[in-house]
Amino acid sequence: MDYKKSKAPTNTVTHNLMDFCEGTNNIYESVVIMSKRANQIAVQMKEDLSKKLKEFASTNDNLEETFENREQIEISRYYEKLPKPTLIAADEFLHHNIYFRNPAKSKDNLNTEA
Repeated sequence: MDYKKSKAPTNTVTHNLMDFCEGTNNIYESVVIMSKRANQIAVQMKEDLSKKLKEFASTNDNLEETFENREQIEISRYYEKLPKPTLIAADEFLHHNIYFRNPAKSKDNLNTEA
């Protein structure tokens, strides 16, 4: 899912704790899933922002020639207004938009069936 098209809220929202247990039946496992997804989103956001800001990088490192670039400021503001990666991950989890699997559980299921 593209983080730019996310409908996640930009502010924190109170949720029922049991909503996060739906897919896993374990709140701690759900938190781990959301944290890993939030890390993926954060890395993607950082890479995208770095690519866009590299276009404006100056080759001179002279303190006297520092100036503001309007486009660079607008790009930074746009990324600041996006929802935080943790909020996007929680929204994706609650709307069942995250694929996850637990290899330990699948091994246990294979061992009990044999």
